[in-house]
Amino acid sequence: MAKYLITLMLVCASLSVYGSSSYGASLGDERQDSQNSSPESVNAVVQWNKTLLGIVRTPGAQSATVHPTRSFAVMHAAIYDAVNAIDRTHKPYLVGLTAVSHFASEDAAAASAAHEVLVALYPSFQTLLDAQLQQSLASIQDGQNKADGIAIGKAVADQILALRSNDGSNAPPVPFVFGNAPGDYQSTPPNFPKQPQFTHWSHVTPFALERANQFRPGPPPALASDTYSDVFNELKSLGIANSTSATPDQALTGRFWNGAIQNYWNEITQTATLGHDLTTAQSARVFALLNLTFADGVIAFYDAKYTYNFWRPVTAIREAATDGNPETLPDPNWLPEVGNTTPDPAYPGAHAVISAAGASVLISFFGQDHFDFAVTSEVLAGVDRSFKSFSAADREATLSRIFAGVHFRSDLTAGQTLGRKVADFVLDNFLTPVHGRNDSDNDR
Repeated sequence: MAKYLITLMLVCASLSVYGSSSYGASLGDERQDSQNSSPESVNAVVQWNKTLLGIVRTPGAQSATVHPTRSFAVMHAAIYDAVNAIDRTHKPYLVGLTAVSHFASEDAAAASAAHEVLVALYPSFQTLLDAQLQQSLASIQDGQNKADGIAIGKAVADQILALRSNDGSNAPPVPFVFGNAPGDYQSTPPNFPKQPQFTHWSHVTPFALERANQFRPGPPPALASDTYSDVFNELKSLGIANSTSATPDQALTGRFWNGAIQNYWNEITQTATLGHDLTTAQSARVFALLNLTFADGVIAFYDAKYTYNFWRPVTAIREAATDGNPETLPDPNWLPEVGNTTPDPAYPGAHAVISAAGASVLISFFGQDHFDFAVTSEVLAGVDRSFKSFSAADREATLSRIFAGVHFRSDLTAGQTLGRKVADFVLDNFLTPVHGRNDSDNDR
């Protein structure tokens, strides 16, 4: 009954605010959409990205053992291949349809593809998604072009879903045994999860990478090293709850970004897409590049996390007497600024991977770093922060994990390198122009 009521409320929200805000809309979304509220200005790709964000933010909607970046990648891959089958300016991701009318509606193809994917992935939301599809199609003129677009979107989505149907994402998590040696990942107070999350995710078939360990970073710093001493003491001082060393803004930064980092970057991309008035084809491509990169970044960082099984700061600081390093002193009562620690090993840092990857994709796509935008927190209602470049948001989101008390700087440095390598690989090898790669503003 609870899920039915949530779905019903979301349907009502969809019908009342379609083209004006998402179900989990941020203040930034509302500002943008107030300027893009007419049917003619609705960006179909952005709207369906918002729809999926609304679903994954609904309690209980997302399987605890399936990472949500997979859903974003599947949906946006389908949207891209469907729209690109009509636009024909770039190479397809997986599905290259032939004999497609160049006059077919790209918006209808995008909506149809997104709907087909999301109904398959979230069947309990079909009522919501059907209503969303009808709203998407209502502003498109009836006729053969609309019908062709709908058929293209459905055909592409079905093929993408079939190709991902046995990718390992439905496998049960691999049982994990916590270590007890210095440096070993252990269950973290105060939440003490029984099992860490996504222990099986490195076995999921990548969307673009050749293998999960393709860009695996080297090991974390040795416990006796000067590097470890430095990152330990920095984190111990700045990341503790109610730190007297961190500034109020640093502590706020730690809390501000303490949500699902891929959601923040999808919303940043919404803002950039609307701010640059991208076409449907351009929008389809940037969101596909972004989310294919995120999905593989997550596969790659879980490969590294469960290869090295490095302890989290709260364990390291409480157990510092065992690490053999005289420069690291224990604090048996230490807790991080954000309270709970994400239930997986520390190295490399997920926020760093995703933020570096997201900034790399957007800088490459738009051909420049400078862009004024605001970001609204997923976890602090009504709080937003402003940036003048994608790289500035990348830096802050990454460093926030120190102020949050959940990652050493060395976790973040390795994560940034991994994220950029994954992004570069996707940008170099996928969704490229048919006449060769050119990421300038004139050829997106």
